Amino acid sequence: MAASARATAGERLPSKASGLLYGIGFGGFADGIVLHQILQWHHMTSSVEGRDPGTLAGLEANTVADGFFHLATWAAAVAGMVTALIAWRQGRIAPSWSFHLGLVLAGWGLFNLVEGLVDHQILGVHHVRDDLGAPLSWDLAFLASGVLLIAIGWLVHRRGVRDLEHRAARRAPNPMDSPASP
Repeated sequence: MAASARATAGERLPSKASGLLYGIGFGGFADGIVLHQILQWHHMTSSVEGRDPGTLAGLEANTVADGFFHLATWAAAVAGMVTALIAWRQGRIAPSWSFHLGLVLAGWGLFNLVEGLVDHQILGVHHVRDDLGAPLSWDLAFLASGVLLIAIGWLVHRRGVRDLEHRAARRAPNPMDSPASP
């Protein structure tokens, strides 16, 4: 029914890229603002040798690294906005709340998963809690939050897809309703 609802109504579903990119950007903002700035649990390179944020030189280096991190998350959010505008200019229908919010949550989870694997585990440039011993449990919880956000986001998104397809099917003209040709 999905393909027929879209084709029959002459409408294309919204872009998935915009919601995912918004989620990646907003997930990065949440990480950087809450964990780096407000709670000060870690900075981008707080586990790198010579970059201890307890020293002035280390704090300066981490502030610059955090700035580049925020720039990257801002770019992801702007890319989400641009892809949404492109999709609407292509004539795609606007997303429903569940379609879009589900993708934003999944994008946030994707951010947590990638950032947690790359920065915390592979590169080891920082951990969720650099200020405590044994940071692995915090890192694993961060990865689990990523998996949970992806799962919840995908379920919410799928509900939005079904809603949009049902709306498109209801708007589709029924060939049986058209007047007969003489």
